[in-house]
Amino acid sequence: MLVMRRRSSLPLLGKIFSPSARVLSTAASRRGFSTSSLPDIDVADALRTESERIEADMAGATKGPFHKIGSSSPWAGDPWDTVFEAQVDAAPLLMDSPAALAIPETEADRLALPSERAILDEYEQRLQQRSSRHLGYPYNLVYDHEDLHRFLRYSINNLGDPFVSSNYGVHSREFEVAVIDFFAKMWKIEQNEYWGYVTTCGTEGNLHAMLLARECHPDGVLYTSTETHYSIFKAARYYKMDCEAVPTLPMGEIDYDELGRRLAANKGRSAILNVNIGTTVKGAVDNLDRVLRVLQREGYERENFHVHCDGALFAMMLPFVEYAPQVSFERPIDSIAVSGHKMLGSPMPCGVTLTRKEHVKKVEMRIDYLNSVDTTIMGSRNGQAALFMWHALRRKGVQGITKEVRACLETAGYLRDQLRAHGLACRLNDLSSTVVLERPADENFVQRWQLACEEDIAHVVVMPNVTREKVDVFVAEIVASAAAHGRTTPVRDDSPLAMLADRAWGGDLLVNS
Repeated sequence: MLVMRRRSSLPLLGKIFSPSARVLSTAASRRGFSTSSLPDIDVADALRTESERIEADMAGATKGPFHKIGSSSPWAGDPWDTVFEAQVDAAPLLMDSPAALAIPETEADRLALPSERAILDEYEQRLQQRSSRHLGYPYNLVYDHEDLHRFLRYSINNLGDPFVSSNYGVHSREFEVAVIDFFAKMWKIEQNEYWGYVTTCGTEGNLHAMLLARECHPDGVLYTSTETHYSIFKAARYYKMDCEAVPTLPMGEIDYDELGRRLAANKGRSAILNVNIGTTVKGAVDNLDRVLRVLQREGYERENFHVHCDGALFAMMLPFVEYAPQVSFERPIDSIAVSGHKMLGSPMPCGVTLTRKEHVKKVEMRIDYLNSVDTTIMGSRNGQAALFMWHALRRKGVQGITKEVRACLETAGYLRDQLRAHGLACRLNDLSSTVVLERPADENFVQRWQLACEEDIAHVVVMPNVTREKVDVFVAEIVASAAAHGRTTPVRDDSPLAMLADRAWGGDLLVNS
């Protein structure tokens, strides 16, 4: 059985079947998915029993099949502070069977199925385990939005424009506008000059930004690096935009000289630039000022170019890094998109897109049905997302975000140094918490730690829930995996792994033979 250690300040979601009933449930489900006759136990007793078990677990934290991970945060409680050991002979869960998850059409069908409670209990157990070993994707799992649980009973819909009220009264526009105002101030744009909204994710922010760019420059050519997030290329397909995929330097930044050549070749057509504030795999930050200088050098006037900054993760971190380059509307840029569930932390994907107010007028349409205007990609919009983002910003504040960003960057450096000390190939860009490393040869290890891979490299994105203790566990396991399964070698001379040795990264790769 997997053991999950929870902080006492978090709501207890204990199992409500006794262990014996649990065994009967599993056995019965294997014989025909019928669990309706199993005896439930009193919920209060079950929660009390679970509470006693957890206290016992906490008292013996150094024992049992898990490692202690994480530390408390003054802004949030981290329930994922335990790394579970793999279950060698773990049986498939009820939810792994399509028959068990089938929607019943009759009462007879329902009686033949396992209970929703049994399925969801097992699902929670799986989520706990998988959340504890989560390193490859940029999601901050350290958050506590317990204060907002009461609002989940409401259908909060921010349909229409965030700045224009509609006839639908169950919304969170006030909170959404507060979130937009925060980002506008952070990215330095005057109050009457900006427009934005809370999106479902960074991709929606990019889709909206590219739509505005196309409307502003119908003849424009989109320039972006080959290491850009796929949503930008998706937008180009959706909107039928001519797109130039510009090669990158070894560390992932756009090749500025090649960008200049492409711009010169298309002179006479407007330029739409996507500038990456942290690429997907290597976490590389394109030099915005250098991109602007390239535009100037090639003779592009302000009215002939449009700049979008895709900052899904790092645009939420860069303003809190000392001595970092400035990405703001004080530069001649037109939009920025960022994710909310990545650095801030949220149980649902979300984000913010911000643009110059003049641009959104090109897509604005009055909708009588809403008694509002249509300016966003989506019609109905998740009002819970705006509420959760506001709550995270209020609880953390600038000081809290700054502290978390600093911790992420320091822990990323620690991970890089530990991997190098064991002779594993890895790199870390200057403005990044993404450690790029050789792809583990064992695919089970890749799945176990949920690593994101590209050809012969993988990466770890260090977020606030990735502590030095968790890094130590990961490094010990990857070293053992390499000893047991061997090392990955470059698949070709110019493969991503081979490029880790390039001096453009700075310093030595420090790989022991």
